[in-house]
Amino acid sequence: MRPCPDCHNADQLTLGRRQFVQTAGVATAAALVSPRLGLAEETAAPKPENLIEKLYQSLTPTQKEEVAFPWDYTDDRGLLRMHVANNWHITDKRIGSDFFTKDQQDMVEAIFWQLYSPDWKDRIQKQLQDDAGGYGKEQSIALFGEPGTGKFEFVMTGRHLTIRCDGDCVEHTAFGGPIFYGHAAADFNEDPHHSGNVFWHQALVANDLYKMLDGKQRKVALIEQAPKESAVNFRGSASELPGLPISELSADQKLHAQRVLEALTEPYRQFDKDEVAKCLKAQGGLDACRISFYQSGDIGNDQVWDIWRLEGPSFVWHYRGAPHVHVFVNVADDPSVKITARG
Repeated sequence: MRPCPDCHNADQLTLGRRQFVQTAGVATAAALVSPRLGLAEETAAPKPENLIEKLYQSLTPTQKEEVAFPWDYTDDRGLLRMHVANNWHITDKRIGSDFFTKDQQDMVEAIFWQLYSPDWKDRIQKQLQDDAGGYGKEQSIALFGEPGTGKFEFVMTGRHLTIRCDGDCVEHTAFGGPIFYGHAAADFNEDPHHSGNVFWHQALVANDLYKMLDGKQRKVALIEQAPKESAVNFRGSASELPGLPISELSADQKLHAQRVLEALTEPYRQFDKDEVAKCLKAQGGLDACRISFYQSGDIGNDQVWDIWRLEGPSFVWHYRGAPHVHVFVNVADDPSVKITARG
């Protein structure tokens, strides 16, 4: 079992409300994050793991009954902390409601924003506004395990949102488990250019790779029917996966495939980017992955493929851009990791 970093820093855990809110508010703005995977310069700001322990300690027994769960809690969805969906709530206690105190709401907000790159704050705010009326309106949280005493995980869910923070407590996985992001920028059915969609550029970067492929490569990469978007459990051996092997790309094509990966991980904090890189390396890197583009769901019949997938033995990043953007993500260093997903 790998140790959970930053779980027992007494100096940071005793921050007063004003100090931690101010520090957390500027933390991501001060972070210097390279667009390249694995390169970052971290600040000394309180990390979300520290605030999760402080949040947990602030919960009353009544609050814990509603939002705190045993580490291995299961229900009809299976192991609850390893479930993901495009629009769901682990609990019905919204973070903007009076169920939480103002101090607790501030802590949750600070945790949330520190899970993203500071460069993405405006775009995440837009997504939340378009899809859910803004931050705090309809999102909910849950805590698994007991921060500060062993394994723990913080999960926030809502429409087009599942984000996690586990301090590396969840073995073998990146992000602490499967995540989800999405955006319906203007309407449920977006136009072919996905106007205003904060995640559409990821598909454009992937489609630029498709344009670099020759005829034989395109024949392998382009598949008629897309799988179900939530079908992101691992399928194991790279040789059994559909699509075009990254290992068979030319040097310039491989370089662009790396740019696709960077575009996918760009919104997140460096800690999680590094975990993705580590998990990917354990299964053979991008060379162990395949990329697929799907003819189904081609909005406007413009052959800018709205649905595509990057997949390896224990890596799935499924991008569904029709009728609007839904993205299911499942990354680990071991294909035996199991999740449940609904979409």
